Amino acid sequence: METILIVASSGRMLAQAATNIGLKPLVIDLFADLDTQALAEDFRQVKSLAERDLAPAVDYFIERYAVTDVIYGSGFECFPQSLHYLNSRLMLLGNDPDVFSGQLDKQAFFSTLKQLNIPYPEVVFDAPDCAEGWLLKPMQGQGGVGIRRYQADDSVDNSVYWQKFQAGTLHSVLFLADGQQVQVVGFNSQWSVRLSKAQEFVFSGVSNSCDLSDAHKAVITAWLKQMVQVFALKGLNSLDFIHADDCSYMLEINPRPSASMQLYDQGLLARHIQSCEGAFVGATSVAKSPEAGRLKSPPQTACQIVYAERDLTIPERFEWPPWCMDLPKPGAFVPTRRPICSIIAHQKHSRSAAVQLLIKQQLILNKLERF
Repeated sequence: METILIVASSGRMLAQAATNIGLKPLVIDLFADLDTQALAEDFRQVKSLAERDLAPAVDYFIERYAVTDVIYGSGFECFPQSLHYLNSRLMLLGNDPDVFSGQLDKQAFFSTLKQLNIPYPEVVFDAPDCAEGWLLKPMQGQGGVGIRRYQADDSVDNSVYWQKFQAGTLHSVLFLADGQQVQVVGFNSQWSVRLSKAQEFVFSGVSNSCDLSDAHKAVITAWLKQMVQVFALKGLNSLDFIHADDCSYMLEINPRPSASMQLYDQGLLARHIQSCEGAFVGATSVAKSPEAGRLKSPPQTACQIVYAERDLTIPERFEWPPWCMDLPKPGAFVPTRRPICSIIAHQKHSRSAAVQLLIKQQLILNKLERF
């Protein structure tokens, strides 16, 4: 394998990961950011991840490069049928389309968690009698977009469900799997941003620092062992959970490489590919300590999305600092509350990394304000 097709709403992270392991990435995504273009052997920007928009770009790469393998990233939550299309044209290195779609079937998903005795904030699929304390969540959502506090007069349809609001600290765990075995890559801390009253829980950033005890990590790792086998998960995935009052509550599985991937070993994509091809490397048993067999601990790293505080247009010849990623093209229009770019920080201590992110974010916003 020399070239690899990457399809995602934003392909920069996976393109970088492919380059790190010596592959030539061919990218289909929605933005064609400057750094994505620089990393890619070739790219195609599409309007959406719907099959009608993907098909011409996929045809182009198959005909011109004879590419045979594809890795998908974020964005298919609203277009799960497109994965069936990709699977019909290429070797899909990731979870099977039916496995991916199964994570979007929230009734079946939470029913399975109940059978496995894995705790989660209460979920209902009909409007609760009392609105107080409930969140309204999209069935096919990602990154917290569309999650809002439920109001009794909200107009709803069958594309949503209700979940009890649970206070606590938000975390995730990145892991590798082959459908039977599991290996924890790392536990993370996540945070969200309130962009508006209707967008209060939007994903903002993630750090590879996590202050949970080994005992709590062992509980989560045991969950993973169960869910990998029940759901037949393969490759890189992540699990989101909330921790509060000495207990953890499962939220969801992201059945694809997640943003936290870029916080770890640069060779992770090779392990993702190996796991999907049935050559799982370095699997660990959950009977061991949660630290046993874990990948080498990386330095404290955190990344964060910078959202626009007002409508803006990216200036011509704008000089991006080296710690910025997902760089929009000159002249690109960024509406209020939409992502401008991502930023990353490396520090010896997680607290200083978080502080550094805040400083860098303000530097970018201030610099754009001067134009």
